[in-house]
Amino acid sequence: MQPLKKDRWALGVTIGMVLPLIIYGLLLLVLGQYGRVDDLIYVPRPKAPALAAIFANLFPFRYYMVNKKFDRTGRGILLITFIMTVLLFYFFNHGGPWHVTIS
Repeated sequence: MQPLKKDRWALGVTIGMVLPLIIYGLLLLVLGQYGRVDDLIYVPRPKAPALAAIFANLFPFRYYMVNKKFDRTGRGILLITFIMTVLLFYFFNHGGPWHVTIS
């Protein structure tokens, strides 16, 4: 039996977490090659790579929901995508619980 051919929440959650991390890592590698300033990675819009990585969940979500008709797997991917998006905007816009304001 192949593990990617099952309709399970755990599979959707796993795909929803692993794929954006891989895409985000690849994007940082590319930006690291072309966006270095004084040995630091410079990203003009720091939210953009994270949003692109989260957006990558759209493709497996559509594949599992439309082509395979695996509702549980698709819902797991959607759940993680929603959670990651909320966390992204929380930490980038408000600084999260560790936000320090220097006046």
